Amino acid sequence: MRIIFFTLLSLSFFSSSAQISNDRTLKAIAELTEFISLPNFGLNEDDIIKNIEWLESAFSKRNFTSQRLETDGNPLLFAERHINPNYPTLLFYMHLDGQAVDPGKWNQKNPYEAVIKKELRGEWVRVENAEMRNIDPDWRIYGRSVSDDKGPIISFLNTMDHVNPSKLRYNIKVILDAEEELGSKPLAAAVVKYRDLLAADALIINDGPVHTSGKPTLTFGCRGIMTVNMTVYGPAKPQHSGHYGNYAPNPIFNLAELLASMKDAEGKVIIDGYYDGIILDQSTKKILASVPDNVNTIHGLLQIAQPEKVGQNYQESLQYPSLNARGISSGWVGAQARTIIPGNATVALDIRLVPESDPDKLIAAVKSHIEGQGFHIVDHEPTKKERMKYPKLLYFFNASATLPFRTDMNTNTGKWLEKMVIETMKEEPVKIRIMGGTVPIAAFINELKLPAVIVPMVNSDNNQHSPNENIRIGHLQYGMKMFEGILTTPNRF
Repeated sequence: MRIIFFTLLSLSFFSSSAQISNDRTLKAIAELTEFISLPNFGLNEDDIIKNIEWLESAFSKRNFTSQRLETDGNPLLFAERHINPNYPTLLFYMHLDGQAVDPGKWNQKNPYEAVIKKELRGEWVRVENAEMRNIDPDWRIYGRSVSDDKGPIISFLNTMDHVNPSKLRYNIKVILDAEEELGSKPLAAAVVKYRDLLAADALIINDGPVHTSGKPTLTFGCRGIMTVNMTVYGPAKPQHSGHYGNYAPNPIFNLAELLASMKDAEGKVIIDGYYDGIILDQSTKKILASVPDNVNTIHGLLQIAQPEKVGQNYQESLQYPSLNARGISSGWVGAQARTIIPGNATVALDIRLVPESDPDKLIAAVKSHIEGQGFHIVDHEPTKKERMKYPKLLYFFNASATLPFRTDMNTNTGKWLEKMVIETMKEEPVKIRIMGGTVPIAAFINELKLPAVIVPMVNSDNNQHSPNENIRIGHLQYGMKMFEGILTTPNRF
């Protein structure tokens, strides 16, 4: 869409006195619109290269040098700007790839054509160009990757256009991942290969949303993830339920019984050793309780009567490894339902890891539990001989783990960022010990031994990974102010 530039209008957002002009906002929107127009699903290499070429030009305009770092998959893009040899160095991590799209589920023809909308009588309607002379920070920009993670990238670039170079207090390095949404599998080997190039004093991760309260947020860790697929077997082929009901074992019931054995009635995992090593002392509990989560808001959003009882509140629940059934597949349902006993039933699980979790030990504990329920585990499609030998037969496969990380809130880096937020945004930040989701960045932190903090930039209701992904314009402005605060607030690491 075309963006028309109008006269200067300053506006404020959040509770800070920070102001971003209409001209600066329009420029950022125009650049974001251009960036969004480039499809960026990580499996389409040609599209990824076009995004990298666009970014190379964008960083060059801001006096950055850049280079592509070859990996076993898509290249990483590294950009660098030297300010002063006596200054410390900050490394920023963001990602340029995005989720795939199903255009039919979006409220616009093309998810890669950014559309600005405003809320009008409960509906989101397109903003006309003539209205852009008075931008409302509550308007939204819709498009794939607009919040995850192209919006923060544009906020960073536009900050570099505006900030007074004499006020910069750090040498700047930026690493842009091209496979974050695919799990960043090449990242671990790449960080070893390019360790010297990536050396810095602190790592700032700009991904994910701010707290649901809308307050400035600092997140000091994220959970990791590991996925598991399990298949339970019944008859070799689906069988007529009239002929073989009460005789042929039904794999759905066997799988349901197995899954039910893994959690108690309150949602706690009861697999032996699953929560080993996790101790929340009173100091930690106090930090977790300080996060301004609104239980009624959360329950209203989820439309649930009560939560599972892992921890005493939402933040405490995130300090433990989870066990989630992502989906179950067996037979047919709805209009295509058939009177059959299915041949098999499959469940896809994900396990969110915390720093105390050892992925190998968790997998061993899960397998031990399964065997304790009478199942024989195989790592291949079972043979006829195996089917006829074992009454309970289960195929098990787990993918490699993406590890978690957590940085102590009381480190020099944590205190500096907290001071920066207070000075920049004129309010205390929400400090989150560890977030529930996963940013596949642990390889950076573990290999480079950097203090790392996530500084999220986008609104919590941004629909990332889903149709109608959006960024609130006020958060695009917020990102510019936060980046300026980070780059101009001095710290001795």
